[in-house]
Amino acid sequence: MSDSDSRSLTALLEAWRGGEGAAYGALFEQAYAQLKLIANQRIGSAPCATLSPTELVHEAAMKVIGNQLSWKDRNHFFASMSMIMRSVLIDRARARLSQKRAGHAVHVTLGQVEVGDDSPILDLLALDDALNRLQALDERSSSVLHLTYFGGLSRQQISDVLQVSVQIVDRELRFAKSWLNSHIESSL
Repeated sequence: MSDSDSRSLTALLEAWRGGEGAAYGALFEQAYAQLKLIANQRIGSAPCATLSPTELVHEAAMKVIGNQLSWKDRNHFFASMSMIMRSVLIDRARARLSQKRAGHAVHVTLGQVEVGDDSPILDLLALDDALNRLQALDERSSSVLHLTYFGGLSRQQISDVLQVSVQIVDRELRFAKSWLNSHIESSL
């Protein structure tokens, strides 16, 4: 996205925050391609996702409509939308697991996974649990990890969003990756 597009997106964010209803449609129209890329990354990290990237973007956009969210700039907007997409996928995974436990779903597969195997859903929920624990332990490290892998932001963009130096971003990312790896290994 060029600098003029970036300024335009920021201007649309400000207009929407100011109450201009038409800015919402223009904002998502301009950001749609980038949001789909983020959705693809999100779905790639959630092998049990039942949504397409398009559906995930639309679900996340619907969550935003009723809320009075305030974004500083385009990086903050994309980071927030990535978090909302994560929330949508986790809610879906929990609902699917709940339905299966209640006996309402019949799961048939032709692959190597056994019938009724919930491991992809459980893996996603375990990852979400680990990310939530990391967030409780160190919110900034959690944010850096999320913005890097799920938000697709560069180190400089993360630095701008979190208002810290790139060196701090690097340090927080090393810590978050190490903590997450040890937490996941210990839960196996």
